[in-house]
Amino acid sequence: MSDRICVGAFAGSFGVAGEVRLKSFCAEPEAIADYGPLYTEDGARSFAVQLTRPVAGGLGARVTGIATKEQADALKGVSLFVDRARLPGLPDDEYYHSDLIGLEARDTGGVSLGRVTAVHNHGAGDLLEIEGGAKAMLLPFTLAVVPTVDLAAGRIVVDLPEGLD
Repeated sequence: MSDRICVGAFAGSFGVAGEVRLKSFCAEPEAIADYGPLYTEDGARSFAVQLTRPVAGGLGARVTGIATKEQADALKGVSLFVDRARLPGLPDDEYYHSDLIGLEARDTGGVSLGRVTAVHNHGAGDLLEIEGGAKAMLLPFTLAVVPTVDLAAGRIVVDLPEGLD
């Protein structure tokens, strides 16, 4: 488990007065502004963010120290992280993506399938990318396919769908 969680990214400028377009990865997109300063992945820079309005593809925001379109454009692609302790706790059956990455995946018979290397969501639900076994695979992160997540033991149990075993 990481000390920081990626909660969004700058997606470029919005307008000409230094406003930025912000992509939020939070379940409630506007919550990104509630977690205090946001940091770059290495922690070298921090940003105070004030949301201004919804915009196409994200949220409009003002960022301390950013006053021009060129400065806002220079932030495009920068991922934003927040200290894990500032995030709300989750119910027992929900997980932050960063908690799942790195977990060992085993089938219901105990055979190792590899490790979770990424969690993707293209709009139809989360997919776990598992690599390191005989073949890489993408599996839906559903209770039917992943009946057990054991963060303390560092593993998940996968009930492989027919045809993938």
